[in-house]
Amino acid sequence: MFTFLFAIALLIVGYLVYSKVVERIFGINDLTQTPAYTSHDGIDYTPMPWWKASLIQLLNIAGLGPIFGAVAGALYGPVAFIWIVIGCLFAGAVHDYFSGMLSLRHNGAQFPSLVGRYLGNNMKIIINIVSIVLMVLVAAAFTAGPAQLIASLTPLSYTFALVLIFTYFLVAAVLPINRIIGKIYPLFGAILIFMAVSIGLTLLFTDRSIPNLTLTNLHPGELPIWPLLMVTISCGAISGFHSTQSPILARTIKHESDGRKVFYGAMVAEGIIALIWAAAGMTFFGGTGGLQEALAAGGPGGVVNEISTTLLGTLGGILAVLGVIILPITTGDTALRSSRMMVTEVIEKFFKVRGLRGILLATIPVTIPTFYLATIDYTFLWRYVGGTNQLVATIMLWTGAIYLLESRKFHWICGVPALFMTAVVSTYFLYAPEGFSLSYELSLTIGGMITLVVALWYINKIRKSNKQSLIAKPEQAA
Repeated sequence: MFTFLFAIALLIVGYLVYSKVVERIFGINDLTQTPAYTSHDGIDYTPMPWWKASLIQLLNIAGLGPIFGAVAGALYGPVAFIWIVIGCLFAGAVHDYFSGMLSLRHNGAQFPSLVGRYLGNNMKIIINIVSIVLMVLVAAAFTAGPAQLIASLTPLSYTFALVLIFTYFLVAAVLPINRIIGKIYPLFGAILIFMAVSIGLTLLFTDRSIPNLTLTNLHPGELPIWPLLMVTISCGAISGFHSTQSPILARTIKHESDGRKVFYGAMVAEGIIALIWAAAGMTFFGGTGGLQEALAAGGPGGVVNEISTTLLGTLGGILAVLGVIILPITTGDTALRSSRMMVTEVIEKFFKVRGLRGILLATIPVTIPTFYLATIDYTFLWRYVGGTNQLVATIMLWTGAIYLLESRKFHWICGVPALFMTAVVSTYFLYAPEGFSLSYELSLTIGGMITLVVALWYINKIRKSNKQSLIAKPEQAA
């Protein structure tokens, strides 16, 4: 139990201290008008108070991610606590802050545009495709589960439930952000927090003992911690999906100083939620072996439902149903909205179609494939979400590192986690079944070589930047 409480304390202290360090390095100016005012359109660009933006950001980036991922990651044992804390404070929250604040500084630009600005147009084209694919996969994966549960609890068929959900998606994706998202999503964000806090407090006062730290791999299937844990627990530690969501709120922030609370703060809140559910997964079923059996029997939704109803009674059952149905739907909604915004930028640039017509044209091509993918196997979708998600996260961290390097600022706060995630992603795609499915030893070797090449590229960038800085100083003195 001590490890669990200490981990939560570290996240809180990390927010209070390290978030201010990150903010100071980035450099804010509250005298600068934000895109919410300079580009106000009443649809995507509209001012919101920071507390409302924070709750919406939390719901957008979280949904069931820090619940399902943390429960699956709990199979590795208390080592998951280490990854959540370190990943959240030094990688995930930094990633979210820079994706949001760079978007704000570039008039609410989408993630691929930021990549193009700092990593080049070729990378922009690649990441545009990867990001939209990720959004479609996330929306489909986070729609299939709720539709299945609705079909099991009501007389409605699975297909009809999907049609209902996607009808809502279409409406929510084209309406102004303050019509639906701005009004009801803060309430759902509060429900997500209340659900996690209730589970956490109840765990502390039961006879179940939350395990303390051990570096031993407790996974019943003996799957390696590196790099699988870093992909299994993404929401709550670091998730590339967040970089596609942050621009939605970057277009609503009133002051640059709100960014620390909205972006860094929401990520820390998600980390605390992930810690609670990881602890519940390790504890409730008497160990990782029992958790694996529960996951095999009822999936992550069944595990969440059993934990909630047992620990919280009727209230827990209601919250579980709300969580498993509403939270993923809200994530799917904003995933489609952000993909629509990405396609809208392309349509506006190349086809000069603007306004509501452009929004409608951008919504259709991302909605149709999402609906189709939602009808196929959920586990197949989720396997591809994980690796793609962390690839996007890695690219965003490199974008932040190059921005800081070009700005003559302390770039290592993005560069070190970017190198770490490069190693994670490289090794994962080489080892995972949905990748090249190589042996573990070979994957480690090749993954290490790829990371070394990227590190050399980074060192060369630093060397060139330092050289340019030395040239510039005499010119400035003259």
